[in-house]
Amino acid sequence: MTLILGMLLDALLGEPRWLWSRVPHPAVLMGRLIGWCDTRFNGGTHPKQSGILTVLGLCAGAGLLGWGLKALPGVVVDVMVLAMLLAQKSLAQHVSAVADALRLSLGDGRQAVAMIVGRDTRAMDGSAVARGAIESAAENLSDGVIAPIFWFAVGGLPGLLIYKVVNTADSMIGYRTPRHAAFGWAAARLDDLLNLIPARLTAAVIWAVTSRPGPAAILRDAPLHRSPNAGWPEAAMAHGIDVALSGPRSYDGQTQDYPFVNPEGQHQLTLDHIDQSVAVLWRSWAVAFGLAIIATLLW
Repeated sequence: MTLILGMLLDALLGEPRWLWSRVPHPAVLMGRLIGWCDTRFNGGTHPKQSGILTVLGLCAGAGLLGWGLKALPGVVVDVMVLAMLLAQKSLAQHVSAVADALRLSLGDGRQAVAMIVGRDTRAMDGSAVARGAIESAAENLSDGVIAPIFWFAVGGLPGLLIYKVVNTADSMIGYRTPRHAAFGWAAARLDDLLNLIPARLTAAVIWAVTSRPGPAAILRDAPLHRSPNAGWPEAAMAHGIDVALSGPRSYDGQTQDYPFVNPEGQHQLTLDHIDQSVAVLWRSWAVAFGLAIIATLLW
């Protein structure tokens, strides 16, 4: 019942601005803690070992906090924490905002997509803006919705909080930059491990709600992606709405010649494709919600 209520609360309320403008969101608090750890421990002659110990400490702290919250009577706390750490409605809103901005102008579209992607956006054309929004929809459906649901189902609040702190750490220090290549190694590798099953579950759910093409196409194209996990939901989304995703893009002024996922799909993406991806997000949520109801009835 907790999972059902948490998913419903997130889908209905999302991230209410009136609340999070007054108090810091739990993900913000995690980010501040990770930033402090980066400043405090990322140095010396053994940054990789320091990074491993940091991630272990973050996981232990998150797990203990989860166990403490779980010990509180009733289900209200569990439901509230789960709803706060799911991102279904906010993800759909952010992706839809890119389409709404593009309807105004290309410049507005670039500004909107810059809120949800890390690549350079100033030179993007409309198709590239749409591609960035759709890729973010697919990847964050896995990271922000399916994976938290999965780890809550497996490990309750401790599992959920451990997943979220590792995922947040990966987004902050899990990059192969001179500063973080060694220190962030453990965060990146553990995030890969924790997303191994959820990413593939997400691909299966997207395939189920789009019903095209056969799974063989997803299996073929997922490894083309630079990420061992993000390629799965992106490949499923690319085939599901018949577009080419990934491909060349620029980071910090440097063009990266990544291959396309579903290269036979449409390369000129439009507002309609963004709208289709948002519809896929909600249909995927509906499938996950139905599975949560079945699991609750069985257990």
